[in-house]
Formats: sequence, C-alpha cells, structure tokens
Amino acid sequence: MDTPVFDFVRRYADSGTVRLHMPGHKGRGPLGCEALDITEIKGADSLYEAEGILAQSERNAAALFGARRSFYSAGGSSQCVKAMLFLAMQLTGRSTVFAARNVHRSFVHAAALLDLRVEWLWPKEGGQLLSCPIDPEMLERALAAAESLPAAVYLTSPDYLGHLQPVERLAEICHHFGVLLLVDNAHGAYLHFLPQPCHPLDFGADLCCDSAHKTLPVLTGGAYLHLGRSVTLSEDAVRQALALFGSTSPSYLILQSLDLCNRYLAERFPQELAQTVERIDTLRRSLAEQGWQLPKTEPMKLVLHASACGIAGTALADLLRAQGIECEFADPDYLVLMPSPQNAEQDFSHLLSALPRPAARCAPCPPAAACRPKQAMSIREALFFAAEELPIAQAIGRICAAPTVSCPPAVPIAVSGEVIDEALAAVFDYYGIRTVWTVRQG
Repeated sequence: MDTPVFDFVRRYADSGTVRLHMPGHKGRGPLGCEALDITEIKGADSLYEAEGILAQSERNAAALFGARRSFYSAGGSSQCVKAMLFLAMQLTGRSTVFAARNVHRSFVHAAALLDLRVEWLWPKEGGQLLSCPIDPEMLERALAAAESLPAAVYLTSPDYLGHLQPVERLAEICHHFGVLLLVDNAHGAYLHFLPQPCHPLDFGADLCCDSAHKTLPVLTGGAYLHLGRSVTLSEDAVRQALALFGSTSPSYLILQSLDLCNRYLAERFPQELAQTVERIDTLRRSLAEQGWQLPKTEPMKLVLHASACGIAGTALADLLRAQGIECEFADPDYLVLMPSPQNAEQDFSHLLSALPRPAARCAPCPPAAACRPKQAMSIREALFFAAEELPIAQAIGRICAAPTVSCPPAVPIAVSGEVIDEALAAVFDYYGIRTVWTVRQG
C-alpha cells in the first residue's frame, strides 16, 4: 500500500523550500506529533462541553485577545463563519445578512445551510474579485433604506490582497442601527499584538473569527471564534453553534497547538512580530525602489501587483518556485506572500535576490467582478438542487449551483442561484476557470 500524502509532505519537508505561505509555523512548530494525539479521555475535557483544561485555555486566549470570550475551533475559520452566522440569527431572530461581496465560499455554504437571505454590498466603483472596500456612508445609506434591518453586516477584513476595512467606523454605524457586525478576520489573528493593535475586536466587532494557523505557529485547522465585549451570548449557545458545524472528534494536536500558542503570544510574539514587520517594511521599500508596485496592505502581507509591472502573477510564482520559494497565492495580476516570525532572516534576503527587476509596465485590465448578477433562485435552493457541470461558454444563461473556485482564494465569482451572464463568463475565463456547476434544467 502506497502513502501518497505522507510521501509528498515528507519530500516537501526535506526539500528546503522557503515557506512564504500558510501555515504560520512554517514546519518549525513546537509539537512532537503522534504521541500527543489523544482523544476525550478522562481529564482531557471535551471541546463542545468544555469545563476543564480546554475551557481554561480558551479563557487564556480571551484575555490575550481582549475578547469577552474566545472559543477554539479545530475546523478552521470555515467552522467559525457558519457558527457566527447561526448565532447572529439566534440573537436577532432575523434571517437576512448584508455582506461585502468578497466572501469566502464557507459563507455561501453557511447561507445555504441556514437558508439566509443575502444582500450584497458592492464597492462604490470598479472593484475586483478579491477586494470589496466598503464605504461607511454607503453602508449607512443601505441600512437607513432597508425595509427591515438585517441580522448582521458581514465583512472580510483583511481580504486576500491584504486590504483592511474601516472596521471602527463600520461598527459605529452598525451599532447605531442596532445591527451586529461580524468580521471574517481569518488572515489577521496577529493584528491585536501589533504595537498599535488593530484587530476587529479592538474596533468594536461583535463576532469575529481568526484562522490562527494562517499567521501564527498553530497547526492547520486551528482557529478562534471571538465574542466582542458587548455580546452577551451564553457559553453553551456558542458551543452548540460550533458543534453544529464541527466534527465530534476535534484534533487534540490542533488544540494543543492553540494552547501552546497562548504562551508564545503572551511572551515572545509581540517583539518577534514587530521585528518581522520591520523586515517586511524594509523588503517592501527595496522592492518599490526596484520598480515593483505594492498595494497598501495589512503589515504581514507582501502583495506584488505583477501585471502592472509587465509579468503575470502566475508566471512570477513559477520563477520563484524554480528558486525554491513557494508563494501563498498567484493569479494573472497579483502575487501574494505571507511571511511570519517563523521565517528566518535569510528567507527575506533570498526572496529579494530571487525576484527579477520589472522589465516593463502595462496597465492591468481584468474584467470588473462587480457586475451585480441577477439572483434567480435562493442560495439554498440552487446549492441543493440537482446540478451538472458545464463549460463556461455553455453555462451562459444558466443558474450557478455551486460556487466554482479553488482554495486559495475561495472567493466565488458567481454565487449559487445567480444567472451566469457574459460578464461573469468573462471573469471565469480570466481566472482560468473552464467549467462551472449549474442547476440542471428540466
């Protein structure tokens, strides 16, 4: 019997590749592994009924993040996204959510499972697939004009390109209308530990999820669901919501890595984070001097607008890969790198020497993603309906069944229930997606 997964990971671990991608531990985490993989034996507590060592560890995390309560997830932020949408419905008795369009596909899955009605918030102008900046005045107008208020406003911040929403101002507007603010902060678990904290909880978010494994030395799947200071949900209600969408056998390796991370956050992390941010800033300045275009991002993302410098992001990723550097994400326009304090100093110098100098400049011209498609079925109806996979050209005029997008970035081009028109087909084509699942006719 062969072991393809183990063999691949072993080869990768032995290759010496510079890991400028998730997870945050970069293969240098604190665990010894199999001997520590246990289950809910006596004394080990139970995640969804926690009252012992797991509850104690979660309280430590809440104190570190400044949360009213923090809860562990071994199912990533995807589990937390579903749980916090469920909790918003429970708290308000409402089933509509206003959401910035650049959601992770786990949001679409949650909307289908919970039969949520979603009203999309679009950027003022232009916009593209991965970013959807929300203007506070626009949100205020949308809430003021709503026939009935939503259960929550939902944001992704930071997004995949490192853009941060103005969470503090958006929270003030939501709270003025008595609406909850939910933030998918999957890429920003570290933000509270900067010299000037800027985590969504610091700015008034009511419910927030963090993927610890994306930027902290935590095993893949480790995440937090945080409650803001003003939220009065019971502990049992939150645990039931998480249990609704999680395995009954959460990994104790993941839970131990979350627990060990508390000590790291309390002791060395703020200093090491500050040093890493300085290294990234220095690297960013050097790249800008060479002619690279780098959009303004959150501190721990390095995003190169490659197409604006005459090279596709995917081609740039191939060049780096040939020199032993693996990126987090690349598309026709952008290359995304995610360093962390677990990257050695030589990783940054290696990256600087490996990147070519931009040879030319050209104006990027991706098709606009903010084309406001027509919704022909509810998300739930479309995702649960019989479906068939079609080439994009044959799918024009058909209804999207399942969002077709890889992870990363897992941001849907068309959402379940939307009619795929020529504008959407152009976006699919631009990102190299050749087929889509559509609602079966007849």
